[in-house]
Amino acid sequence: MLVAGTVAWEVETGQRESTPDLLALDISVGLLCFGLVLLRRRFPTTVALLIAAASTVSVFSSGPLALAVVSLATHRRWWRIGLVGAVFVVGGWVYGALYPVDDGMNWVFDVGSGIGAYALMVWIGAYVGLRREHLAELHERVATAEREQASRVAQARANERARIAREMHDVLAHRMSLVAMHAGALAYRSDLPPEKVAETAGLVRDSAHEALGELREVLGVLRGLDGPGAPRQAGPGVPVDRPERPQPTLADVADLARATEEAGTAVRVVDETDEAARLPTTTSRTAYRIVQEALTNVRKHAAHMPATVLLRGGPGRGLSITVSNPTPATEPATAADIPPSGLGLLGLVERAELAGGSLTTHEADGGFTVRAWLPWSS
Repeated sequence: MLVAGTVAWEVETGQRESTPDLLALDISVGLLCFGLVLLRRRFPTTVALLIAAASTVSVFSSGPLALAVVSLATHRRWWRIGLVGAVFVVGGWVYGALYPVDDGMNWVFDVGSGIGAYALMVWIGAYVGLRREHLAELHERVATAEREQASRVAQARANERARIAREMHDVLAHRMSLVAMHAGALAYRSDLPPEKVAETAGLVRDSAHEALGELREVLGVLRGLDGPGAPRQAGPGVPVDRPERPQPTLADVADLARATEEAGTAVRVVDETDEAARLPTTTSRTAYRIVQEALTNVRKHAAHMPATVLLRGGPGRGLSITVSNPTPATEPATAADIPPSGLGLLGLVERAELAGGSLTTHEADGGFTVRAWLPWSS
């Protein structure tokens, strides 16, 4: 509107020569260009060329022409920009010849001012294109970061569920082996007195209840309904956090050995560690699980054979765990009733390696030995 108003003022004051027919053509072609510029996103080069060609007879098309050139420059296809620029400059020169202005300027000034105006529009369009690409790159970075974060969260959840699954195996295998052992004794010993049957049945019941309780806790964590930190109701509408049940550590090995002896397997614990109270909690839990799984395997495959648990080490030297037992000449009859998981020793090796240690097994000279080493920082 600014350019068209300037030309109309020049015609009115007599500085520019024109006729009513040319003015009508100018406005009509300009209106067509206003409709044509709406297609600039789909056909940027074609629309810019047509409007640039239309500028030879219509100054009213200056607005659509500027918009088309800026839109074309956002793509930064320089040969197309140069082609449209040539048509733009020639169109401006032709318009100056059709509508001469008596201002003392020659055609060189018209061409130079056309090149300057076109360069300004191209610069604006290139800046807009660069800014759009920069914003798109930032959005892509954000989306990529969100995807990577979601992937890390999913991997962490999978790792945690795998850890809980290993924990479930270690805990339940110990409890259920006690149940299977006592139930097997009831099945094979039909000559037991009623008092002994009742005592053994009570042990089976207690072990089953403990296994169900531990299973409930583990499944509660997996479901997110009964895990550590889940809200509890102390009353109507009053949530109270129940403290997490402490996990067993190496200090609980004596209780573990006592429970194993009650199941019929003698266990001797030799603790030669230095400053065991300073053992890191994570290492202590890992050590307890290793001893627990090793004693479970003893009850499975060497029932009623004595087992020895030897603990050595200290800060800076690491913790050494050795669980040994003699192997029976034949597989115990009750072992066939206990379904093997095939993951016990494998889980122990993985648990020890995750803690930065190692675990090996050795069978020779009529005995089976599990040796583990865990780091113990000074």
